[in-house]
Amino acid sequence: MNIVHGDNRAIASLFSALGRRLLQAALVALLVGTLCFFMTRMLPGDMAYRIAAGRYGYDMVTSAAADAVRHELGLDRPLLSALADWWSKLWHLDLGLSQVTGQPVIHEIAEQLVPTLKLSVLALGLSFLIGPTIGLLAGLRPGGWLDRSTLTLSVLLRALPSFLLGLLLVLIFSVQMGALPAAGHDDHGSIMLPALTLALGLAAVSSRVARDAMVSVRSSAYFAFALTKGLTLQQALLHHGIRNVAVPVISYLGVQLVYLIEGVVLVETIFAWPGIGHALVHAIFGRDVPMIQGTALILGLMFVIFNSLIDVICSLIDPRRRS
Repeated sequence: MNIVHGDNRAIASLFSALGRRLLQAALVALLVGTLCFFMTRMLPGDMAYRIAAGRYGYDMVTSAAADAVRHELGLDRPLLSALADWWSKLWHLDLGLSQVTGQPVIHEIAEQLVPTLKLSVLALGLSFLIGPTIGLLAGLRPGGWLDRSTLTLSVLLRALPSFLLGLLLVLIFSVQMGALPAAGHDDHGSIMLPALTLALGLAAVSSRVARDAMVSVRSSAYFAFALTKGLTLQQALLHHGIRNVAVPVISYLGVQLVYLIEGVVLVETIFAWPGIGHALVHAIFGRDVPMIQGTALILGLMFVIFNSLIDVICSLIDPRRRS
């Protein structure tokens, strides 16, 4: 009977968490879209002229063409009326049409989302391969040469902006070594430099989190007891150390998602990677308001979804939550 009640509580807790995440996603969608609407309207310059330039080219734009675009898109409507119209479309899951290409925003984003997800997943995978591995080794001997050197490297990597780090990697791997393409997406290795740029920034922090967690585990009573039972250091790490180190590393990844999403916009632009971050920059230059709102909305929802996945993973690997 207790087991049944325990399962019911677990299911109720799961549905409650999902409900909170859905509410959070809805609030993110409304807030991000509204902020983007007002921010794009506050940008300097004539929005109709910029949209016409995106359609026809700057050399072909005239005042008549800008006026035609302004009338066609209703840019001369009152601000609150235009905002209410966008809210109504969002309620019906309609992100509208691109003001530059005339194509549905949802279709354009669907094409650009796959490259962004591929880049993000590869960057996260590389960061977990690099950061926690080095941090775990450094935490076994705190104060040693590896611990000191990784601390210095971590500070340097975290201090470098992602665009500067990307340019340095291009100089090393593309210009000097000729091992990887500098930009584009035609070559199979094109994804490596942008993914490595994001991964090194993430690994710089996760290595120190893993290092501090490993120091705490190494000095704990249960780890010392495992060694006194006759387990080797490798066996104690495998059975008692890695899982306890992984929990804070994965938990902190939720904070790092801000860096990942921010970095996607910059890195995709630097390396001409055809994702939604690259599309967002072009939409801002072209004053394509529906495209800006749609891409920013998807980036915000990605943040919510990734955080939800992190919560699920932490609940599965945390030994303290296992019955």
